[in-house]
Amino acid sequence: MSGAELKKKGLKVTLPRLKILEILESAGEDHHLTAEDVYKILLEQGEEVGLATVYRVLTQFEQAGIVRRLNFENNISIFELDTGDNHDHLVCLKSSKVREFVDPVIEERIQEIAKENGYELSGHNLVIYGTLKDQ
Repeated sequence: MSGAELKKKGLKVTLPRLKILEILESAGEDHHLTAEDVYKILLEQGEEVGLATVYRVLTQFEQAGIVRRLNFENNISIFELDTGDNHDHLVCLKSSKVREFVDPVIEERIQEIAKENGYELSGHNLVIYGTLKDQ
């Protein structure tokens, strides 16, 4: 996402916003990051951005639809880019590692359950908790 796209979302283009967005976009497979994770990466890069600024920017990104905030049982907020796709999560209770998965059978069943109970589904959140075998 570029500075122009931030402007389209109603956000002023600032260096902290661009840096945080860059971190989220380049996070790769481990793209579920806490505000503290983002802050540590900024420090490692030599950026002088405070933790409060990181929280503020992530909240602004959430409100603008750029990121999703996920709250799991460990009471830690995890942020991921909102790519518009529908996926669910597996959370390791020991390491707090988060993995995504998509299962068409589960998606279909959720639609059926909503319909059977008279609901028009607007969204869902499925989180499976367990312990990774290699932990």
